[in-house]
Amino acid sequence: MLPILALFLVSAGAIYLACEYFVNSVEWLGRKLDMGATATGTVLAAFGTALPESAVTFVAVIFGKTPAARDIGVGAAMGGPLALATVAYAVVGIALLSNRKRLRRVDGLVRVDHQRLARDQSWFLAIFALKVGLGLVAFALKPALGVVFLLAYALYVWREMRSDDSVPEEEEELEPLKLCPRQADPALGWVWLQAVAALVVIAVASRVFVGQLEAIGVAMSLPPHLVALVLSPVATELPETLNALIWVRQGKERLALANISGAMMIQATIPSALAIFATPWLFDAPLLTSGALTAAAIAYLWWLFQRGNVDARQLLPVGLLYGVFAMVVALHFAR
Repeated sequence: MLPILALFLVSAGAIYLACEYFVNSVEWLGRKLDMGATATGTVLAAFGTALPESAVTFVAVIFGKTPAARDIGVGAAMGGPLALATVAYAVVGIALLSNRKRLRRVDGLVRVDHQRLARDQSWFLAIFALKVGLGLVAFALKPALGVVFLLAYALYVWREMRSDDSVPEEEEELEPLKLCPRQADPALGWVWLQAVAALVVIAVASRVFVGQLEAIGVAMSLPPHLVALVLSPVATELPETLNALIWVRQGKERLALANISGAMMIQATIPSALAIFATPWLFDAPLLTSGALTAAAIAYLWWLFQRGNVDARQLLPVGLLYGVFAMVVALHFAR
């Protein structure tokens, strides 16, 4: 058990350190490519950190030789967005409250483009309604509808890249590129090198982290389905959560929430499309619960952001929904 715990902690530390390098390089990439802060988070950062999880779904549903193996991919396609919509947003709220004095945030308000994030939540809600609806019925043309999710993500990226983004003054300052700390304007090649190297470390360390988490579940005699549906999604979404934590500590919640929002869009579309292409995409009780709680979290976030003022404390309740999901899954498999 001690070697497992040691690898668990070492991999978690490696992910956090690599995320420090990744967010630093992503900010420079956004500057070099003349992208706004929100587009930098929703497109560049989200695509990079969501790539490993999407690869897991791809391998599970395309190369899985048994229905159980393919079910892992379906669970990942549903569990990832739930973890992001609940745990990741709650972490942002906790981080803002914890660093309020250091950031001189007396009011505790979240400084983001509220209308843009509210619009994102409406997209997510529509996509999840379609995902859950398809999981309730079986018909011959269902696999072809996976294309709809790919088109939805392409449209989202197109919209983000075209949208104007006014960046607050405090977010305009960039820390020096960690690979070239003495250069005021590092070459684009160094920026790409740091970003790719950090992503490789994040991908490898994440796989080790998830593996050790599953090993801990076995050692504690936890049901495999409980680990796959409840613990693994939190682990696989750790890079996005840590990115958000790092950016919040720097007072850049616009980038933090944009990263979560972009990752949610990827997780809600690309893995789902792959799973719909290759599996029956029919839901059991835990998957239906996952879809319902994700929709509830998204609806609550939409309500918050469309009001225009969001206090960090108002982000905390969505984290409780993941606890509800864990209890439902535990009771389901305890029968």
